[in-house]
Amino acid sequence: QVQLVESGGGSVQAGGSLNLSCTIAAANMYCMAWFRQTPGKEREGVASFVLGGRPFYGDSVKGRFTASRDYVKRTLYLQMNNLTTEDTATYYCAASSTVCRVHTDDGFPYWGQGTQVTVSS
Repeated sequence: QVQLVESGGGSVQAGGSLNLSCTIAAANMYCMAWFRQTPGKEREGVASFVLGGRPFYGDSVKGRFTASRDYVKRTLYLQMNNLTTEDTATYYCAASSTVCRVHTDDGFPYWGQGTQVTVSS
């Protein structure tokens, strides 16, 4: 079982920043990604990062969020700037050895426990 451990969530005021981390307790996976979900809504892709490649972002976070990977630490980061109340959600890290996409969570068998991000106005 591949374990993903997230950290860095919390509460911040609109316009603020947070940085999330996700460390994989396994070898570097082909794809690591961030998704988010609020109650009653479908899970939304935030960023995906293919091994050796560059990140792709969901439309709602482009220009504000930056994903990066540290292959030595086997960690995926998500720097979130200029946060709005619409960014309030539980953020999940996911990993896949076969696919890398941001617009759907299909094909991601491994998931972290989630970390809460709350943005207040």
